[in-house]
Amino acid sequence: MELQGFGFTVLSFCMMVLLVLYKCSNTVKYYVKYLIYTACVMIAAMLFIPYFCFRPKNVENLLIYAEVLKHLTSVLGIKWTLRGAEHLNKNKSFVIVANHQTCLDIMGMFNIWNVIKLMTAIAKKELLYAGTFGPAAYLAGLVFIDRNSSKGKEAMNMAMEKLKQDNIKLWVFPEGTRRSTGEIHQFKKGAFHTAIQYQIPIVPVVYSSYNHFLDHKQKVFGEGEVIINALPEISTKGLTVKDIDELMEHTKQRMDIVFRKISAEAAANLKDN
Repeated sequence: MELQGFGFTVLSFCMMVLLVLYKCSNTVKYYVKYLIYTACVMIAAMLFIPYFCFRPKNVENLLIYAEVLKHLTSVLGIKWTLRGAEHLNKNKSFVIVANHQTCLDIMGMFNIWNVIKLMTAIAKKELLYAGTFGPAAYLAGLVFIDRNSSKGKEAMNMAMEKLKQDNIKLWVFPEGTRRSTGEIHQFKKGAFHTAIQYQIPIVPVVYSSYNHFLDHKQKVFGEGEVIINALPEISTKGLTVKDIDELMEHTKQRMDIVFRKISAEAAANLKDN
């Protein structure tokens, strides 16, 4: 009993020290927030895997997963503001292309999934082996592709056949790799090729910059707002593969303009508060 009491005392002391460090040290707060985020994603995945096994590859599983995990927002101190919801909640299939800055973009998706409802996403094959998240995401209908293989486009096209039939949206990060440099980088062609091939619209979604409250180099993870702005759809009717480059550039230009505008607004809102 004395040993148990001593162990409890040590644990309580360690928790108090961690709490003080969390309040006083930006670095500790940075790592603790990411640890909480990662742990909750993995634990939720582990708990949902048995349920997902009863209806594998059903994209409604993703909606349930997102509905639970979106409550992490209050713990992380991020406010997500969605604009243009009317462009996302239509009962038809389209390709959503969004800029990619950090793994927290997924949390933004969790917070707006209930608006989009029937949706899946493209993910790199490596995530399939990311702890419990990979198997859960696979069972929930996420589409995994090998970006370094010619089969990646084939896998995306095979997935799109069923998605179009069932009015399911496909979310893609066309930059491929996340970069928090304060700009939108060059797009890859996959999403645009798929949209043209199946003659379905593209809906651009823009995340404002995280840089006013998140700094990976300085290990700062404060509180702030991320504005998610969905733009009107871009039609692909009548377009062919010859139009891919022009379609990509047109989409990126529209997103660039909005990105600069809402990033400045989100940073100004933080200063006002």
